[in-house]
Order: sequence, then C-alpha cells, then structure tokens
Amino acid sequence: MNQPDDGMPEPAYKRVLVKLGGEALAPPEGFGVDPKRAEAVAEKIQDVKALGIELAIVIGAGNIWRGRVGIERGMERATADYMGMLATVINSLALMDALERAGTVTRVMSAIEMRALAEPYIQRRARRHLEKGRVVIMGAGTGNPYFSTDTAAALRAMEIGAEIVIKATKVDGVYSADPAKDPSAERFERLTYIQSLNLRLEVMDATAISLCMDNNLPILVLDMWQPDSLVKAVLGQPVGTLVSA
Repeated sequence: MNQPDDGMPEPAYKRVLVKLGGEALAPPEGFGVDPKRAEAVAEKIQDVKALGIELAIVIGAGNIWRGRVGIERGMERATADYMGMLATVINSLALMDALERAGTVTRVMSAIEMRALAEPYIQRRARRHLEKGRVVIMGAGTGNPYFSTDTAAALRAMEIGAEIVIKATKVDGVYSADPAKDPSAERFERLTYIQSLNLRLEVMDATAISLCMDNNLPILVLDMWQPDSLVKAVLGQPVGTLVSA
C-alpha cells in the first residue's frame, strides 16, 4: 500500500513517533536481524510517510541483547544498559538501510556519539530533518543507563513535538492479562494514564507513562503486523488501545 488512496481522509496527526521493539527486525528464531523483516517494517513506514506524516522512530534491542539477562548473571546495571544502547544503533542502521533502499530518505541520530555511523542527537537538528521530510531513527536510547527505550521514546516525542507515541507491537492492544495464557483476558480500547499505572499493565514502563501523563502526550498500542494498522492509526481510525488523560 505504498500509494495513498485519492479518497483517503486527512491524517489526524502531522508528526508522530513510532516506538518499535527490536523483535520487529528478528528472524523466526527470535535473535539477530533479518533483512527481510527490516524490509517489511520499512514498507509499513513508507505507507505512513506516503500520507505526508513527519515520522520519527525509536527502536529497542531485544533481538540482540536484553540487559536484564546480564544483570541476573551479576553484570553491572550500567554496563548492561550501555550494551543495550549500542544494540539499538545496530537495529537503527538495519532499518535505515531497508528504508534507503526503498527510496525513503532517512537519518540515524544517536544519543551516544559515534560520528562514523550516525549523527549526534540534537533536538533542533532532529526537528529540521522532520520538516524536510526525512524519517529520523533515534538510537542509543536516552544515552544514559537506568532508562528504557520506552522512556527514550516518550522523551524524544516531547522534544520533537510529536502529537502521539505509537507503540507498534505484535499484540492488537493492551489486555488485562497475557491473552496467549489467559483466554478470558479483556482487551481495552481506551485507558487513562492512571489506570495503566495502577493496573500495572504492560503499556510502557512507569517512567515513560508518567512523562506522557505530565505532558498530555497520548500513547497508542497496536499490532504493527495487522494490515494497514499504522495507516489507520495516523488517520485517527479505531485501532489498538489508546492511553490518554
């Protein structure tokens, strides 16, 4: 669906930040980077760009490294977190490559300086790239240990003036329990920030949700792999679970 439909309504948002899990780029065995999966993600990103949306992306690293595994084996938390940040840059480069090969102009910006691979993250420069129609992929989290990529997504969304954070997953919204384990789990269409915190639902981590709540930034959780789910989201059509005030 790389070409917009002439009769398609106007997008509900002008500037959007998409938070991707590293698993979005993983092969079936779940570890590493599969270029074909990166191409599939890039196609979905292009469908959104075709609507004239200014788009930023923050990507995780779960397909390469999970810091908590190292911490459980006695690794220092800061070291484990920095390793995860570096892994997000690998994923950022893989997605950049897929987008560029498909004809989408992309910039990777890193919170940890590595000039041979990515631009340093500078808020005003990121905004300028978006204004010029480039997809901006933001790697290395916040650049600080003890903060997740969820928190990085919330922070960067506010810095660039995004109107919504879309958490693109493989589940079609937020449930009261794991639907794979509990067939009676309830799917929510809407939640308040406070509800998601009080119920300890796996929307985003508490720091990210609190940041969004303090700045009235809505969060939409959806299944990226459902047909046109990202397009429906930016058009304001019902999809996934919306977390807002």
